Amino acid sequence: MGQLEKVATSLAGAVGEEISASLAPVDAELARRYPGDPGTRQPVHTVYVPGDAFTAGTVRSWGDRALAALDEHAPDAASFAAVLGLPDDLAEPVYTRVRAKLEREPVEDLRVDFEDGYQGDDEDQDAARAARLIAEAHQDGTAAPYTGIRMKCLEAAVRDRGIRTLDIFLTGLLEAGGLPEGLVLTLPKVTYAEQVTAMVRLLTAFEEAHGLAPGRIGFEIQIETSQAILAADGTATVARMIRAAEGRATGLHYGTFDYSACLGVSAAHQASDHPAADHAKAVMQVAAAGTGVRVSDGSTNVLPVGPTARVHDAWRLHYGLTRRALARAYYQGWDMHPGHLPTRYAAVFAFYREGFEQAADRLARYVGRSGGDVMDEPATAKALSGYLLRGLDCGALDTGEVARLTGLTRADLEGFSAPRRGDLRAPGLPVGEAAASGGGRSDSR
Repeated sequence: MGQLEKVATSLAGAVGEEISASLAPVDAELARRYPGDPGTRQPVHTVYVPGDAFTAGTVRSWGDRALAALDEHAPDAASFAAVLGLPDDLAEPVYTRVRAKLEREPVEDLRVDFEDGYQGDDEDQDAARAARLIAEAHQDGTAAPYTGIRMKCLEAAVRDRGIRTLDIFLTGLLEAGGLPEGLVLTLPKVTYAEQVTAMVRLLTAFEEAHGLAPGRIGFEIQIETSQAILAADGTATVARMIRAAEGRATGLHYGTFDYSACLGVSAAHQASDHPAADHAKAVMQVAAAGTGVRVSDGSTNVLPVGPTARVHDAWRLHYGLTRRALARAYYQGWDMHPGHLPTRYAAVFAFYREGFEQAADRLARYVGRSGGDVMDEPATAKALSGYLLRGLDCGALDTGEVARLTGLTRADLEGFSAPRRGDLRAPGLPVGEAAASGGGRSDSR
């Protein structure tokens, strides 16, 4: 090989050093505030069950009731596909996977509700019972992958009650063996960042009282008021809330009906696809981007109950809203009734299965630098691998079929989906190196 020609430059090395020194605080700030997605599993939904109604059999009961709804209103793949408009090639695989999911893992994320849905007479006892039942479920392997409570908010009228319920619940978990993996807490009706700061202080005090690692307990922030989106000074309150959480925020959950009512939307038009809802969720999405905080859509209050025709109408509505949310990158939502589970999983499975082959082909071509009709960049490879991992996590895809079409292992996918800041790869970097540099994707947040 011939001698390389010397390349001329004009700037002294000191210039680059000075610039690097001046930007060091910015580099540190970027790393601290925008660490990227945590690379852990995100549940496709959250199921809310009132604290006074929660039992040891709740998760299994929801699965059984969902299967019974299928048996009664869509007993085979063809009838279910006809209701939802599924294409012929997806009818059988989606229906089969939905039934298998309802038998194996009907609920991915369960929230025992002590806020709007709670009607009990003794909240102390119900909170203690919830802790005991959740601990027992984790010990015997029947718990949903993610479980926790929604406490009352920190507004003055219910603040003491919310703090006490949280204390009883967390203390009960510790007494029963410790805080489980997948523990999730939801703080509702947050309007000011100072309420988030107060929640951080509360959890810090609990950790210190029990010798837990600082930051062990995280929480979700529920966005249900206009003030949570836009502050009086015109700034985006939700961005300030994420900052106030000091790394403890795990999610932003949109509250469809409280938020709509806050804006004066009439009851007949309160829905997750209302323009006001789209605006709120778009602000949440931008505020959370890169921070590691996930965004969840809300729910529909149209329940699939009654005669078959009415159930089918509710299923079509729920399926359409879920598909719409997925296309907008809201990968999680709320389900309020067992009858919503069949269409939740149908929508999720169809979303990942119908785009599976194209995504796998694009990622394989990117890795092999073999071209094609789409020129993908490292950020797109990250999105493609993240899409496949989400499909694997929920059960829409199988490891074998993903490996067969991409030539990649799960570890390889994880390396592409969660690179460190500044580590997005150029085409052709060996996959083994990519996997070594990426974060792992576990089943706990």
